[in-house]
Amino acid sequence: MSVEIDVGLENAANVKLPHGETQKLDLGPDSRVSSKLRERLIVGGVILLAALLGLYLYFHNRESTDDAQVDGHITPIAAKIYGRVAKVQVNDNQAVKAGQVLVQLDPADYQAALDEAKAALALAEGEARSAGVDVPRTSEDTASGTSSAQAQLAGSEADLMRAQATYEQSQTADLAYAQANIEKSRANAQLAKADLARYLPLMEKGEISKQQYDAAKANADATASALNADEQKLVQAQRSVEISRAQLDAAKARVLQAQAGVASAHADVKRVAMRSADAQAKFAKVDQARAQVEASRLNLSYCSVVAPIDGVVTHKQVEDGQIVQQGQGLMVIVPLQDVWVTANFKETQLRKMRAGQKVYVEVDTYGKTFPGHVDSIAGATGAVVSLLPPENATGNFVKVVQRIPVKIVLDPIPPNEAVLRPGMNVDATVITK
Repeated sequence: MSVEIDVGLENAANVKLPHGETQKLDLGPDSRVSSKLRERLIVGGVILLAALLGLYLYFHNRESTDDAQVDGHITPIAAKIYGRVAKVQVNDNQAVKAGQVLVQLDPADYQAALDEAKAALALAEGEARSAGVDVPRTSEDTASGTSSAQAQLAGSEADLMRAQATYEQSQTADLAYAQANIEKSRANAQLAKADLARYLPLMEKGEISKQQYDAAKANADATASALNADEQKLVQAQRSVEISRAQLDAAKARVLQAQAGVASAHADVKRVAMRSADAQAKFAKVDQARAQVEASRLNLSYCSVVAPIDGVVTHKQVEDGQIVQQGQGLMVIVPLQDVWVTANFKETQLRKMRAGQKVYVEVDTYGKTFPGHVDSIAGATGAVVSLLPPENATGNFVKVVQRIPVKIVLDPIPPNEAVLRPGMNVDATVITK
């Protein structure tokens, strides 16, 4: 059995039911709506809390930036020589291979320079060969002349010694002997003359015979003749002394002449050194001419401007018939197969960032995301290495969060899926866990 009691809600708690009966309250439609709303709010709060927790866990170990671009090696192509463009063999945005001819310059002037350099090389080689033959010949002649001059000097010195000995002998022994003989002959002649003078009165008186007087006269004549002969010998000895002196002087002159010959031979030795130095100079001219030939050959090869790498021609600035200067830019080649991403993260985002961490890069052009990894972090902020770095030490200082470039290398991307070009905008997200 049931009991229905009409009481207010405020007295519902005070109603007593019989033992064993269950209390049944009808709180009305408003109460049921409030209960459902509360349940929904609780469920919604739990879902929101779970979503917030999920978002926190998702973004907790991620650092993202939209200040990122694709970078690559930009290779400028310039003319190495001055000349007129004969033919431009590529167009803008054309793919080229390494070694492919891009621009052909007129080679006529450089071919003429190469021919002239080859002629100069041939002339220098001829002069060098002549000098190479002349040096040994001059050396042999000089050696022979030196030996002859030394032998002549030795002979002249020997002649001088003999002339000196002859002169000394003729001046001392021969001359003294002649003078001694004159003294002896003069004494004998005077004695014989005196005897003859004594014999003449005796013969007239008859004390001696005519025969004795004639013997005394013959003796006087003989001694006078001997004296005359000795005087002639003395004159001859004096002349021998003069001749010996002349021979001695001649021998001395020949020695001086031989010494001069030896000195000349030594001078010829120096001439050999001079010839050798001249030959070395001519050999050096050969090397110089050969280097000029190589330089001319290089300049001729530079008439063909070739691509140093594989890539795409960009920013072509040359036309047929144009006169180009040395170092003038002609075009740019961009290798699309070797690109990377430079992401400029805030300095506050680098706290947990390290090389090798996983990166996801979303490319605006394709709307796709490509994986990669952090390669390296720049050593300075972008502001420091800019053309006009900030001067924080002067004026009023406003603290600005700086950005530091981070190099990101992407995993290989198939060409049919996407082609990244330097300068494209991308969004980079680094997983820092």
